[in-house]
Amino acid sequence: MLEKRHITLTGIFTAIAVLGWVFLSSTTSSGCASPASQQSNNNSRPAAELYENYCASCHGMYMERFAGADRQAMFAMPQNEMERIIREGEYETGMPAFGDVFSDEETKAVAEHILTDIKEEANAHEYRPGFPEVIESDALSFRIDTVASGLGIPWGMTWLPDGDLLVSERSGQLFRFKDKTFQGLIEDVPEVYANGQGGLLDITLHPDYEDNGWIYIAYSEPEGNGGNTAIMRAKLYGNKLINKEKIFKAQPNTRSGVHFGCQMAFDNNNYLFFSVGERGNPPNAQDLSNHCGKIHRIHDDGTIPEDNPFVDTKDAMPSIWSYGHRNPQGLAFHPETGVLWETEHGPKGGDELNIIQKGVNYGWPEITYGINYNGTIITEDTVKAGMEQPVYQWTPSIAPCGMAFADAETYPQWANDIFSGSLSFRYVVRTSLDNQHVEKHEILLREAGRVRSIETGSDGYLYIGVENPGYVFRLIPVK
Repeated sequence: MLEKRHITLTGIFTAIAVLGWVFLSSTTSSGCASPASQQSNNNSRPAAELYENYCASCHGMYMERFAGADRQAMFAMPQNEMERIIREGEYETGMPAFGDVFSDEETKAVAEHILTDIKEEANAHEYRPGFPEVIESDALSFRIDTVASGLGIPWGMTWLPDGDLLVSERSGQLFRFKDKTFQGLIEDVPEVYANGQGGLLDITLHPDYEDNGWIYIAYSEPEGNGGNTAIMRAKLYGNKLINKEKIFKAQPNTRSGVHFGCQMAFDNNNYLFFSVGERGNPPNAQDLSNHCGKIHRIHDDGTIPEDNPFVDTKDAMPSIWSYGHRNPQGLAFHPETGVLWETEHGPKGGDELNIIQKGVNYGWPEITYGINYNGTIITEDTVKAGMEQPVYQWTPSIAPCGMAFADAETYPQWANDIFSGSLSFRYVVRTSLDNQHVEKHEILLREAGRVRSIETGSDGYLYIGVENPGYVFRLIPVK
């Protein structure tokens, strides 16, 4: 087993002040200006504290998870309906129930807090940060160069040989940019199950794209009463997808709107590796008879490699490479060693950085460093025989999303460091490695926004995609 790296960031996150709100750590108490946020005489906890501790990691400090019509509809919701959703949860969107965690008065106060305080701040808050002209990090100075805007949730990005940037939008649109200018939408993209966290997900080119023209698109495919993660390959003719071939579809279908995965990465032998989340049903991750909660490996045409670890295992899905995963949303090969690294969302605490190995069980939900969102215990076990430990784990959760290795020529001071995004805390994490151990961790670009995607572009620069309003920027070293 890998040596365990248990990192906690409580010293960093004991308090967060945003636009005059003082949010609470687990050992402090304060209020907010709205009556909904005041602690009443029956010892109910303040609504702002409850929202930060139980809601913000998924929804954002200002409900940044929602955009456009979805945001307008959410803020226009009657308060009694908002209270019902908080109390009972919603399976299809992945919203957990808090009826056993919040008192009736606390449920009412949180609903009012969302529909008054957060609505007001969300409408007034400018999400795009005002970074200084030159940003100093521990090892390198750099500046921000915005290359794409007008987006909502930029889930994936890739570059054509002529330098054009393709950006997948979770709502189901595929954007094309050239020299920072919007060139139009790509037509005939696959229909998506745009429910909760599902939609148009990752996008990548075949390593031999210039010879074969294959583009790979991951998406949540609607099928029956629900859907699941699928992968299609297609070719681009002008601004239209042609020769579309679906090469993978996860089973079983479910109405759940959470934990689709899906990140893709090709290795040097043109095998396609990709992640599928456990779709909000934790036992899926330990069950080899379904695709969920796994990392998969297939040929570039969707056929199954004969040396996959479970090809000869009765009832097992033959595409499985590793299992016991919750919701992996970072996947990349080390540019020098060829080792596959992954980040995945834990529940409340216990986000993981893993090295992915053939046939290995990563433990979810039998072992975890996290707890349920409502504070209940999932398991007392963090270690079990036959289950791999994370190289690194984050508690509290940062909600890691997107992952790339810094190009050694473009950023010699950051050579082969891992860059990950944080949805919860709205920043970028730089992780320096000593062989296969974490040597150092640095937080960059605080308040960048909900960082959804990170890729190394064909020009060697690191590209960062941020949600609502969505934009893509790159990091330019300053000599």
